[in-house]
Amino acid sequence: MGIKRGTTLATAAIVVVLAATACGPTDDKAADTTKPVGAAAAQDYGQAPAAADGAAGAAGAKPAGQLTAAPNDQLGQVLTDSAGLTLYRFDKDTAKPPKSNCDGDCAKTWPVVAAGDATAAAGMDPALLGEVVRTDGSKQLTVAGWPAYRYNKDAKAGDVNGQGVGGVWFAFGPDGKKAAKAEAAAPAPAEGGAAEADGKLSVAKDPKLGDHIVDGKGMTVYRFKPDTQWPMTSKCVGDCLTKWPVVAPVEKAKDKGIVEKNYTVLNRPDGQKQQSVDCWPVYTFSGDKKPGDINGQGVGGTWYAVSPDGKLITVQ
Repeated sequence: MGIKRGTTLATAAIVVVLAATACGPTDDKAADTTKPVGAAAAQDYGQAPAAADGAAGAAGAKPAGQLTAAPNDQLGQVLTDSAGLTLYRFDKDTAKPPKSNCDGDCAKTWPVVAAGDATAAAGMDPALLGEVVRTDGSKQLTVAGWPAYRYNKDAKAGDVNGQGVGGVWFAFGPDGKKAAKAEAAAPAPAEGGAAEADGKLSVAKDPKLGDHIVDGKGMTVYRFKPDTQWPMTSKCVGDCLTKWPVVAPVEKAKDKGIVEKNYTVLNRPDGQKQQSVDCWPVYTFSGDKKPGDINGQGVGGTWYAVSPDGKLITVQ
């Protein structure tokens, strides 16, 4: 396909959609009132039915040319084309075997990167570059088996407006994984055990919030409204996790006063394990400095303390 040889810097893969089949919907519905990292509209999520013409958006696809591992403050190194535009991968595609599931209107929002003239970025393994034949017969560039796309709302070099859209679109790292800073991922806790010696949850009482869940150190536990219960999904990724660390798995036997319905653990793609209450992922807030602090309550209209049955406490 004319792919030239070059050489790679691996970046750590992180984040995104976390499904657990044990969880089902309840009456507690948290509306998705904020936009994901990259701030894109709902119609950009790549989940709309494909148009009848599967080639729509694929015609006139441009090749990548010389690839670059460009630094990004949020994501670490991001794979870009010769014009500096970010390249993305789609979670609904497959890498083994390579297959694109973005056609029709999806391919208009996420233009296909044509196979042919692509040169590996400095430090990148050229064997990661390949191609896949699309349903219309055209050939699309792949990176580590994943079909590559651009985003039509990236207007200039360095834009990463497509990052995290719909929880399924992510910028490529030069290793073909999802771009992310290595330090953003916390060490995974030991299999089957709590992450910390004080790994437990309990109920505290606050004059303003009433009964609410706290962790083993007495720090307030929060939920993020854009998260979903079914499928169980965490929309807090990347830099979000620096401000809102996940609550590591806890020992149920130590917990006090928590309703343990659908008391499950999420295995996040970044290697972290996250506790959920009634299938809602839970977090603490870096702005809470001591037990009893509730500085995260109501932040952005999306972060709220959690009641013992897992529901949002929305009082301000």
